[in-house]
Amino acid sequence: MPPMEKAKKIWFNGEHVDWDDAKIHVLSHVVHYGSSVFEGMRCYETSNGPACFRLTDHVNRIYDSAKIYRMPIPHEKETLTSAICETIRINELASCYVRPIAFRGYGSLGVDPTPCPVDVVVAVWKWGAYLGAEALEKGASVRTASWNRLAPNTMPSLAKVGANYMNSQLIKLEAMADGYSEGIALDSSGYVSEASGENIFMIKNGAIYTPSSGSSILPGITRHSVITLARDLGFTVTQRAIPRESLYIADEVFFTGSAAEITPIAEIDHIPIGNGTRGPVTKQLQDAFFGITDGTAKDKHKWLTFVGG
Repeated sequence: MPPMEKAKKIWFNGEHVDWDDAKIHVLSHVVHYGSSVFEGMRCYETSNGPACFRLTDHVNRIYDSAKIYRMPIPHEKETLTSAICETIRINELASCYVRPIAFRGYGSLGVDPTPCPVDVVVAVWKWGAYLGAEALEKGASVRTASWNRLAPNTMPSLAKVGANYMNSQLIKLEAMADGYSEGIALDSSGYVSEASGENIFMIKNGAIYTPSSGSSILPGITRHSVITLARDLGFTVTQRAIPRESLYIADEVFFTGSAAEITPIAEIDHIPIGNGTRGPVTKQLQDAFFGITDGTAKDKHKWLTFVGG
């Protein structure tokens, strides 16, 4: 993956600062304990200007994550929403990736985080296809990870928190070390969970299946969007436990996520999925999704928030 492309400004605790000046103390709580909640979303270039995809849902989720971790965000949702749009405008980006994050800052280094302030940052930057533009058509090569997702009642999978992504890093690093672009983790019962940063879907005999929230997944916003679009197109979508071997004999498998968008999977553990390339149902869903995000299709679910300015 290429180095991050710097933007001009970052919103930091209510003020825009230069990209290189957005710094924290090395003894901030988040550095030592991973005490952060965050979001990842995309702003798309449309004929009517830049538009964030499901902005309200992403803002709601970061506040939900913070509530689970008893981390009061010191700004109203409306303030954070405005900060996201303003940061995109001030950086003059037609399209970008957006990363709002709230974290426990400098104040104390005990496990108890409450003496530490909650700092809030919004950063935006240009970021292309997460698994490569080629993968959107030809599909990614992935493996089943040796690492499982978190067991229930250990750490909450419904919260999008920095600490959970240490597990994701193990999955990703193992996959890349073995020559794959991504890994698929199983849950503590041995059923399919998700990838290091993506949800997963499979298609068999014209029906679509995806793991339920009981399989230690993050209920992704792109995941929900795809379920909605699939039903709009007349497909049956079932959320249930999925055995690992079901993926091998699926007609199609694909990832979803704000970064990955809708990325087909060509092979898993060196077993070709379907014809070993993007399948027709995945293509239909991509067309429906990207039609909305580029502004060429009707946004009937009102998922786009135009940045304005």
